Amino acid sequence: MIKRNPTRAVRVGRVTLGGGHPVAVQSMCATHTQDVDATVEQAEAIRKAGGDIVRIAVDGPKDVEALAEIRRQTSANLVVDLQENYRLAKTVAPHVDKLRYNPGHLWHHEKEKPVREKVRFLADVARDHDLALRVGVNCGSVDPELKERFPDDDVEAMVRSALEHCAMLDELGFDRYVVSLKDSHPRKVIEGNQRFAAARPDVPLHLGVTEAGMPPEGVIKTRVAFEQLLSRGIGDTIRVSLTLPNPRKHEEVEVGRRILEDIAAGRFRSVPVFDDDKLNIISCPSCSRVENEKFVDLAQAVKEMTAYAQGHALTIAVMGCRVNGPGETDDADLGLWCGPTHVNLKRRTETVGAFTYDEILPRLKRELDALIESRTAAPAR
Repeated sequence: MIKRNPTRAVRVGRVTLGGGHPVAVQSMCATHTQDVDATVEQAEAIRKAGGDIVRIAVDGPKDVEALAEIRRQTSANLVVDLQENYRLAKTVAPHVDKLRYNPGHLWHHEKEKPVREKVRFLADVARDHDLALRVGVNCGSVDPELKERFPDDDVEAMVRSALEHCAMLDELGFDRYVVSLKDSHPRKVIEGNQRFAAARPDVPLHLGVTEAGMPPEGVIKTRVAFEQLLSRGIGDTIRVSLTLPNPRKHEEVEVGRRILEDIAAGRFRSVPVFDDDKLNIISCPSCSRVENEKFVDLAQAVKEMTAYAQGHALTIAVMGCRVNGPGETDDADLGLWCGPTHVNLKRRTETVGAFTYDEILPRLKRELDALIESRTAAPAR
């Protein structure tokens, strides 16, 4: 039996995270929230596959209207992802069991207001409606002030962000919260969660490797992080984030359950080391913000097209939407973020251009070949 960290218990609907309760498994709907029938169908598929919590994205009033009907039609424990407008918390609160906010995104909204005031608003809404909160920190969207304070240690910037928000919630007398610290690299996920757990062993942790990509690589990355953390007693709920077509979204839960069963039985499938010495393709899990479902096929096509470059230490990011895509491709050597009709191609922070879904692969190959040539060219004598 693995000894778990002594985290406090946080109730989310009918499931409790931390406090010695079983590790919960969750996933996120990839359907458009306003498509009520499809979203209910997917939420129920996730629940029936063993998903304890189902996350839904809400970006505007029409999504809120749809959410109210979704709530009536599913018995799943629901959490809403507040990315674009934290003020929507008050209108979504009657229909969900937990709210998730990203400290980096919160920093950018209503910059004239202190972050503490915005956190107070969220804590008050959660308290008034009997909800839990998740402080969801992503390495790719940490607020600029913390990035400047820790320019050479993005993991520490992520950890400090989480700790600062925990301190704000504690000062407000609100302790019904969990924390997540995510990155697309399992090493950073492991380091970040270990550092945070050492500082705040009382806070339940939601584990996940964001933008892990397609199976089987995405499963391997996730398993590496989960084995290293859960075997040390760190982690109270998990999310497996895979790039999958909509009808297969519930497979994230099945993968998560298998990993938990293996760890409980002592079946560790070794720990591959991701040393950044070969091609690394990251892609986000499809969600309701994806504006063209060709994104999933494109991610697979990128993987196949770039097979010849496996021996080169490069990162290619394929992101499905305009919310996370522009910022979370900044650290990739080549980044693609997908819109309704075009794919935006970047070299790190520099925009190359927008190309149709038919044009993007040849153009990506041109950029990749040029990048490989520039890195392997012999220095001039």
